[in-house]
Amino acid sequence: MDFISGFILVGGASRRMGTDKARLILKGQTFVQRIADELSRVAHSVTVVGRDVERLDVNLSGVADIYPDWGALAGIHGALAACQTPWALVVACDLPFVTAALFGRLVDLRQDMEAVAPLQIDGRAQPLCALYARDPCLARAEQLIKSGERKPLGLLQSVRTRWVAFSELEDLAGADRFFDNINTPQDYARATKEGVNRDVAARPREG
Repeated sequence: MDFISGFILVGGASRRMGTDKARLILKGQTFVQRIADELSRVAHSVTVVGRDVERLDVNLSGVADIYPDWGALAGIHGALAACQTPWALVVACDLPFVTAALFGRLVDLRQDMEAVAPLQIDGRAQPLCALYARDPCLARAEQLIKSGERKPLGLLQSVRTRWVAFSELEDLAGADRFFDNINTPQDYARATKEGVNRDVAARPREG
């Protein structure tokens, strides 16, 4: 879709994981590669957002946060600032089970909205797996950051957002794992069912 650009946020410190989450392996691919493959099925382009993007060794363009060390809202802001299309699909690198079908469903619900954000089965919003209209969301993200706000949920709450209940997504294949957030070695062990990859875990912590 030529009106949508995809962005993968890789700027987190990965403190709880103890190694770079973006380079963890699942079924022979890094998390970033898996997400990029799914995004590329619905987006005009895929870009990685965060520091030292070259460390990922992927064939993707990269941009740095304009407000480094400001957290996830700065990542969304950086994606929107780099976006060359009316809409941006923004996904965190620690959500390796997202799919093109999920993204397509969000895109289908964008009419008359400025953002489209899914809700987990427990009702919690997922601002780091959401669709943002570039112009209104970039302007509002800039205002929020300058006011001291760091939480991406604040952006969704201050623009016209279509909240997508989990019941509107559960018919999609793999829906029960869409929002499995891989933050710790225990999360990764459950995701792979075979524990943390020793080679990956042994790499020095970055970021």
